Amino acid sequence: MNPFDLPLLATIVNHAATALLRLADLLDPIAGPASAALAIVLATALVRTALVPLGVAQARAERDRRRLAPRVAGLRKRYRDRPDRLQAELRSLYAAEGVSPAGGCLPALAQAPVLSFAYATLVLPTIAGHQNVILSATAFGVPLGDSFAAAAAASALSPTLVAITLVLVAVALLAGELSRRAFAPDDPALPAWARRSTGLLQFLTAALVPFVPVAAGVYLAATVTWTLGQRLVLQRVFASRA
Repeated sequence: MNPFDLPLLATIVNHAATALLRLADLLDPIAGPASAALAIVLATALVRTALVPLGVAQARAERDRRRLAPRVAGLRKRYRDRPDRLQAELRSLYAAEGVSPAGGCLPALAQAPVLSFAYATLVLPTIAGHQNVILSATAFGVPLGDSFAAAAAASALSPTLVAITLVLVAVALLAGELSRRAFAPDDPALPAWARRSTGLLQFLTAALVPFVPVAAGVYLAATVTWTLGQRLVLQRVFASRA
């Protein structure tokens, strides 16, 4: 069962889609054929701004993890054959430093419901038994409900849809590559395969873009770009306070 078929969740998503369409109408005199796409970008920025406090908490936890990484690695090496003692020493270290081992996970989990609603608003073809209104809007003449993969399968690709998809994929790839270079995990406690795979995960968004509606592709490209910028800013802020 799709959880967004539940009356309460469907109502929330429906209101979000309607609000996006109204924002696109307001932007139309300024942005013209790009108004619907711009509305999604602005809405994404608004949602992510509201989530900045959680991003700050996540960045703080990441800073603490990096700061303690050498000591954690030393404890793991020293007590590698005594797992009970290792866990006790790690608990003591985290308690003494006032750090929660799950500090980086909890903010990410707290953001998940909000981001899920945002994504559902832009990918569900029907909401509460009727067509998703935002997917009927267009960007440069292309319906936001169209996707590159579906159009290709139906031999209905248009040059504009191809161009929009390429731009969104390029944006996601660039954000992913910059993120990989800037935030490659340096925790010596992580095995080499985990450090490599973490970098590769940055590119899943770009791979997903051709298979989702244009509306969702715009959201994905906007959110990975926002995430990159936010992490760079917070990294600089916390580095200056170190």
